[in-house]
Amino acid sequence: MTSSFRHVLIAAMTVTLVAVGAPAASADSDSVYVSSSPLPAGENGDVLKSQPSTYNGAKSTRIQYLSRDNKDKQVAVSGTVLVPNNPWKGPGERPIVAYAPFTFGMGPDCAPSKTLAGEGSSDLVSGFQGGFVNALLGAGFAVAQTDYIGPWVEGSGDHPYVVRLSEAHTVLDVIRAAQRLPGTGLPADGPVGIAGYSEGGSAAAAAAELAATYAPELNVKGVYSGAAPADKAALSKSLDGGMYAGFLGYALIGINQAYPEARLMDLANPAGADLFLKARQTCTLNAVFQFMYKQTSSLTKEGKPVSAYLSQPPFDTIVAENRIGTVKPAMPVLVEHSPMDDVIPAAVGKQMAKDWCGKGANVQWKDLPTFTPFFSHALGMTTASTDAAEWLKGAFNGQAGSGNCGRF
Repeated sequence: MTSSFRHVLIAAMTVTLVAVGAPAASADSDSVYVSSSPLPAGENGDVLKSQPSTYNGAKSTRIQYLSRDNKDKQVAVSGTVLVPNNPWKGPGERPIVAYAPFTFGMGPDCAPSKTLAGEGSSDLVSGFQGGFVNALLGAGFAVAQTDYIGPWVEGSGDHPYVVRLSEAHTVLDVIRAAQRLPGTGLPADGPVGIAGYSEGGSAAAAAAELAATYAPELNVKGVYSGAAPADKAALSKSLDGGMYAGFLGYALIGINQAYPEARLMDLANPAGADLFLKARQTCTLNAVFQFMYKQTSSLTKEGKPVSAYLSQPPFDTIVAENRIGTVKPAMPVLVEHSPMDDVIPAAVGKQMAKDWCGKGANVQWKDLPTFTPFFSHALGMTTASTDAAEWLKGAFNGQAGSGNCGRF
């Protein structure tokens, strides 16, 4: 990335950039954003609906498929399957890579399957999503992109942001959906990979842990996890009162959606309840600028920060359930993080990698280059997408290596 581009990017991130694209898909019964009630009977990963979509350089199909939430309830999830127009030139059959998006927001129009097609609410983050997808398509891979669970599919409730089980399920099931989608020319049992950064990094990492038990038939050759928020307890302290406090708000919305029995909202004062309602309608940059430097102690009835509650029942159990690093991935994994990450401390990602190493996993740790201490998390995406594509090329060729555990 050139110096001039970095300067333009940094300047762009200091102002609110929310441009509304073309109108969202109409809410008719054939739309992938409208689900049936009850859901049709089927297996995880079955495609319920599909519609042609648009994306330069690829045949793009929006899909609705079956997956499961953190309570093992079957749900309808939207996403996109993209197949490059260029023929596959690598060995064997064209691989499918599940792309786990990074934080895009909570509002119905924020879903990547919409913004990648030029619909919904687009901002600078939407461009980064497209950049990551382009890197994977440029390597010749088919891309299976999940929207995760969220309000973009009618009746699905709030997005369970960075909830380990639901995000892992939706990532693994979008691969199954791509394998079963008619007319793509993709193999039903070929090689697959997974890649994600930030929220997507934790979703990819969670999928790496669950693949062997939840989707044992998938031939997962490698997983790329960048800047993963693997420990929610640590993030509840590092994000509180900072520039990206809105992401902590998203995490609380996610907990409330995934664990309603915890009665999280009982802790909120009127200001906290108001923030909760407003954050549910935002895409990423709106949340960053709207809730910047918000102290969570100003949002609770007792005037305590959120971190004080997460160490107590029932939230301590929820935090433990969502910690990543407790299960050995069955495939090689590349973990990257900027040492100067200004959103997710590098120590969080490194501890996840070390935990996996301690269980005997094949883990490669790599520092992402840091161009500036400002916006280093966002800027890391530009390198992460290239690194992910190149490393997965090697993994598909049987050249993932033996990792560097014990040396980081």
